[in-house]
Amino acid sequence: MNDFTNLGSQIDASVVASVTLDQAILENPLLNRGTAFTVEERDAFHLHGLLPDQVETLEDQVARQLECVRGLASNLDRYVFLRDLQDTNETLYYALITEHLDELLPIIYTPTVGAGCQQFAHIYRRPRGLFLSLPNKDRLDQILANPRFDKVECIVVTDGERILGLGDQGIGGMGIPIGKLAIYSGCGGIDPAATLPITLDVGTNNLERLADPMYFGWRHERVRGQEYDDFIEAFVTAVRKRWPNVLLQWEDFHKNNANRLLDKYRDQLCTFNDDIQGTASVATGTLLSAIQITGTPLTEQRIAILGGGSAGIGIADLIKRAMVEAGLEPDEAAKRFFVVGRYGLVTEQTPNLDTFQLGFVQDSKLLNEWELDQEGKASLLDVVRNAKPTVLIGVAGQAGMFTEEIIREMASHVDRPIVFPLSNPTSCVEAQPADIITWTDGRAIIGTGSPFQPVEYKGKTYHIAQTNNSYIFPGVGLAALAVQSTRVTDGMFLAAARALAELSPAKSTPGARLLPKLDKMRDVSFHIAVAVSKQALAEGLTPKMNDAEILRRVHDKMWAPKYRPIR
Repeated sequence: MNDFTNLGSQIDASVVASVTLDQAILENPLLNRGTAFTVEERDAFHLHGLLPDQVETLEDQVARQLECVRGLASNLDRYVFLRDLQDTNETLYYALITEHLDELLPIIYTPTVGAGCQQFAHIYRRPRGLFLSLPNKDRLDQILANPRFDKVECIVVTDGERILGLGDQGIGGMGIPIGKLAIYSGCGGIDPAATLPITLDVGTNNLERLADPMYFGWRHERVRGQEYDDFIEAFVTAVRKRWPNVLLQWEDFHKNNANRLLDKYRDQLCTFNDDIQGTASVATGTLLSAIQITGTPLTEQRIAILGGGSAGIGIADLIKRAMVEAGLEPDEAAKRFFVVGRYGLVTEQTPNLDTFQLGFVQDSKLLNEWELDQEGKASLLDVVRNAKPTVLIGVAGQAGMFTEEIIREMASHVDRPIVFPLSNPTSCVEAQPADIITWTDGRAIIGTGSPFQPVEYKGKTYHIAQTNNSYIFPGVGLAALAVQSTRVTDGMFLAAARALAELSPAKSTPGARLLPKLDKMRDVSFHIAVAVSKQALAEGLTPKMNDAEILRRVHDKMWAPKYRPIR
C-alpha cells in the first residue's frame, strides 16, 4: 500500500513538473489567443506545431465563433458554447460579444442565463470564480489570499436565493455573477483580469436541486438567522482585509436579506445592490426618457408598482428622490406611489410589513373613498381604476399580472400610459408588449426587463425598450473604479438615470427608440461613468480633480478586447 501511495505522489509531482510555458499560455484564458499567435510569439513560446499554420486576426476568429454560435440549435446551447469560449480565450469572447451585443446579450444574460442557472450542475465545465461554502468559513482568508486574485478590483457576489424570478437555485446562482461581470467587461470596459464572481454557498431549500445527484453544492437546508449573518460578516471582513478598495456588488439576495445587508455595509466599503439600486436607476432613467415624449412633468406622475419587494421599493425610492429634487415635498411625493403586494395595496394595516416598505404605505382611509371589488382590499385593478396611475411598473415575477382589463382601464384615464413589465426572465413578464400595444391602440410607452422584438401594429413599428440594469451598473462601476470613489450612493444612481435619459433617441426624434441600441453600450457606459464620477466628486467621495481629469481617468480605465504583447 505504501509503495502504491508513493507512486501516486510521484506521478502527481511529475505531472506538475511537466506543465511547460507553452501549455500554461494556451490554457490561460487571459493569455491564450489561439490561432492569432504571431510567428514571433510561436517562436518565443515554442508554439509551432501546437497550432495550425495560418496566423489569423482577431476579426477572423470572431467571424468563425459567430458562425458557430448561430449554427447551434438552442439558446442554452449557445450559452454553453459562449461560456466555454470565455474559459478558453477571454479576449476573443469579449471581442465577439461587444461587436454583436444586440444579438448575444440575451444569450449571456437575461433571459438565457436563467436556464443556465437551473442547469448549472449539468453544463459545468471549468472552474470560474469562488464558491465559498459555510463549512469553509474559517478558511476565507486563506482562500482569498491566492496570488491569482491580486489584481481583483470588482466582485459580484450572490447567495443564490432569489435568482431572477426563478427563486432559490443554490450554487447554480453562480451564473448571475459570471454574467454580470461579463457585462462589466463587455459594456463597461472593466478588465476581466480585475473581476471575480463569488457565490456564498449557505445551502439551498430547492428540493429539485437537492434531489439531483449531479448537484455539487453544500447539501444542506439553507442557513438563516445569526449563523447566516455571521458568515456574511466573516465574508465582508475578509474581502475588506484582502482588497480595501474593492467594488462589491450584491446580486439576487432574497428581499429579507437584500435591504438589510445593503443598509449594514453600504457605509463600510464601496458597495451596492444591483437589484435594488441598479434596477431603480434604469427604471428611473427609462421613465425620465418616457416623460420627454408624454410632456407630463415628473412631479405630476402617479405610479403603481406591482411587487413590494426590494426591487419595487428601490424603484419607488429613487423616483421619489427625483421628484423631491424636482420640487415636491417628500410626503407629497410619497403619496404618488401605490405599491401592490400579496395583500393588495400596501397600507399601514398591511400584515407583515417590512421596514423598507414603511415609506410607501398609503393611508387605509383612502379605501373608504374608492370603488372596490372586494371590501377592505384594493387589488391592482382597483388601484388602476381609482388612483388612475400614469405609470405602471411590474417587478413581482408573476407572469400575466397586467391583464387586458387592467391595461385598458389604465388607458381609459391616461393618453400615453407608461407600462414597464420588468420581471425576468421572459417567462415571468407581467404582459406581452404586443398585447399592451393592442390594448392601448398603440398609445402605450413600454419598457421590459428582457428583450422583445419590435411590434408591428396598424402599419407602425413600436420599439420595446429593454429596461435592463446592463444600461446602468457597468457605467457606475467604471466610475467608482476610475475616480477611486470610496462609496456608491443613491445620488450616484440618480445621476446615472439622468445620464441615460439624456441619451434617449426619442428625445430628439419622434417615434425613435426610448433607450439607445445595445450596440452603443460602451458609449452609454462612458457617458454614465462621467456623470456618476462628477456626482461622486460633488459628494466628496473622490480625490479632488477637474472635469478633464475625470474624462481622462474614465477613458484610461476602459479595457478593450484586443491582443496585447505577452512578456
